[in-house]
Amino acid sequence: MAEAERIIGTPDTPDAAGGGKERPDSEGTPPGESGAGQPRGRRRIAVLFAVASFAYALDLISKMIVVAKLEHHPPIEIVGDWLRFEAIRNAGAAFGFGEAFTVIFTMIAAAVIVVIARLARKLYSLPWAIALGLLLGGALGNLTDRIFRAPGVFEGAVVDFIAPKHFAVFNLADSAIVCGGILIVLLSFRGLDPDGTVHKD
Repeated sequence: MAEAERIIGTPDTPDAAGGGKERPDSEGTPPGESGAGQPRGRRRIAVLFAVASFAYALDLISKMIVVAKLEHHPPIEIVGDWLRFEAIRNAGAAFGFGEAFTVIFTMIAAAVIVVIARLARKLYSLPWAIALGLLLGGALGNLTDRIFRAPGVFEGAVVDFIAPKHFAVFNLADSAIVCGGILIVLLSFRGLDPDGTVHKD
């Protein structure tokens, strides 16, 4: 997990943020140079967990409705045959891949949650807080299925129900994970790190 933090580019100390990086004016001064750094960091952490909680709750509620109202029933067409809701139990990863590795995907999801929790203590960027919140909420949503749904603990099948034509069936947790991942890629291309510093190159 320490290696994952190094790759993402979050320095352990404020001094490590130097050397070719600068903090944008919108983020203020580094946390080590001003008392405002700590409240700002707490606000970013609050945003992360608010986004994660919203994504998790939305995913959990949608799955409860799908299991109660749609499972063992015919699919519901939303946009003709281009988009429909169809309850499917998925033992694999996102979008139905790798059904033979359910336990491994469960461990990966748990590891992602731990890494995000560790990164949160160094978080000073609002866009990164939103991105990590989406990842955390999505990972928690699918991990809940892995733990509590049949056939057993850590082997549970995830409830998927969004079925576009000619595409894999997925759920809101998958959508949150993909959106968070795309945002992280965009932020990385812009040179913005989770601690709010920006690469000059």
